[in-house]
Amino acid sequence: MQIQLIAVGSRMPDWVEQGYAEYAKRLPQECSLVLQEVAAGKRGKNADLARLMRQEGKKMAAAIPKGARVVALEVKGRAWTTEQLAKRLEAWMGEGRDVALLVGGPEGIEPSLSGQAEERWSLSPLTLPHPLVRIVVAEQLYRAWSIIKGHPYHR
Repeated sequence: MQIQLIAVGSRMPDWVEQGYAEYAKRLPQECSLVLQEVAAGKRGKNADLARLMRQEGKKMAAAIPKGARVVALEVKGRAWTTEQLAKRLEAWMGEGRDVALLVGGPEGIEPSLSGQAEERWSLSPLTLPHPLVRIVVAEQLYRAWSIIKGHPYHR
C-alpha cells in the first residue's frame, strides 16, 4: 500500500521538507508515504477564492490514484487518538488499496472533492499552518506504524 499525501502548496521552507522527509523515510515499503504537491492559486486582494478552490480541487482529484481510499484532512473531521490512527492504518493496509490523504489550501478542500472522501480526519480543532500539517501527518503515520509493529518509538 502506498499513502499519497496530496497537499496544496509548494516551495516549503527547508525545515518543513526536512521534518517531513525524516518521518517519511522511516516508513517501510508496506506503507510508504509519498508527497504530491499541488500548486496553490495566486491569492491577492481581489482573488476569486471559489474559483481558486475549484482549480485546486481539480488538480487534487487528478492526483488521486485510481481506486484509492480518499481521506480528507479537515478541522470538522473525526479526531483520532494515535492508537485509533494505528487501527485505521492497520485496516487500510489490510484492504490492499492505496490511500490518498488530502490537505487543502488556506480555504480548505474544495467542497465537492471533500464530499467524495470516504473518511474525514481532523488533526486538531486548532487551525494548523499547512506546512506543519505535512510534518504532523508523517510523524503520526510513523508512530501508528510503530504501534502496529510493536516498535519502541511510541513509548
